[in-house]
Amino acid sequence: METIENRKRPGIIQFDMSPSKWPWWAIALILSAIGFIYLILTSQDYKDTFLFLTQGLYTTLRITFFSYIIATTIGLFAGLARVSKNPILFNIATFYVEVVRGVPLVVLMLYVAFAFFPLLVTTVQAFGNWGLILAPNSNFFANITHFTIRSVPMEGRAIIALAFGYGAYEAEVFRAGIQAIGKGQMEAARSLGMNYIQAMRHIILPQAVRQVLPPLGNDFIACLKDSSLATVLAVNELTQLGRLRRSSTFRVLETFNVVAFLYLSMTLLLSTGVRWLEEKLHIE
Repeated sequence: METIENRKRPGIIQFDMSPSKWPWWAIALILSAIGFIYLILTSQDYKDTFLFLTQGLYTTLRITFFSYIIATTIGLFAGLARVSKNPILFNIATFYVEVVRGVPLVVLMLYVAFAFFPLLVTTVQAFGNWGLILAPNSNFFANITHFTIRSVPMEGRAIIALAFGYGAYEAEVFRAGIQAIGKGQMEAARSLGMNYIQAMRHIILPQAVRQVLPPLGNDFIACLKDSSLATVLAVNELTQLGRLRRSSTFRVLETFNVVAFLYLSMTLLLSTGVRWLEEKLHIE
C-alpha cells in the first residue's frame, strides 16, 4: 500500500539526487578549473606562462572570427550552387567541395600560403605591367607592380586558407539545411508568383538557417581549434607562442597545460552556447 510519504505531491518538483545521476564529468571539469586557477595565482611559472600566452589568445580569436565569416559566406553560395539545377554552378561547387574536403587542412594551409599567394602576386604584377603599357603615367598600375609577396602577412594567408577549407564544410551544412525543407515550400512560393531567387530568399533560406545554426556553431568551435594550424606559418597565435615559451624556458608541462586550459575554456564556453541555442530554437 502506498504511503503518504512515498506519494508524489502535486506541484512540487522532485529531483533525482542519486549519485548515478550526478554530472560527474562537469564536477571533474569544475574542480580541475579551480585547481588550475589556483596554480596560476600561486605559481610564478604558471602565472608568467599564462600572461605570455594571453598575447596569442587575441590572435587566435581574430583568425577564427575572420576566417569563419569568410567561410560561412563561401559555404552559403557553394551550398546554393549545390542544390541549383544549373549544371555549371552545380559542377563547380561540387568540384570545390570534393577537392577541398579531400585535402588535409594543414596541407591546404601550406599550399595557399606558399603556392597560391606567390602565384597570385605574380599575376597581379603581370597585370600591372600590362596596364603600364596602356597607361604609362597611371599611379594605379605603378603601385600594382610594386605589390610583392611580403605585402601579404602570414596571418592573412592563414585566414584565407582556413576560410577556404571550412567553406567546403559549410557548403555541405547549408546544402543539407536547404534540402531538409519540404519541396512543398518551394512549390507554394512559386504558386504565389515568386521566382526561384525570391522563394529561396524569403521562404527557404530563413527556415534553413534556423536548422543549420547549431551545426554552424559546432563548426565554429572546430575552426577555433584548427586555427592552431597557423603555427606552421609561424603566426604568433596561442599554439605558436606556446612553442616559443617552451623553447625559451624549457617549462614543457606548465606551458602546454596552460595552452590546453585556454583552448578548453573557450571550447566549453562555446559548446554551452551552442546547446543553449539548440534548446532555444527547439531543434532536435
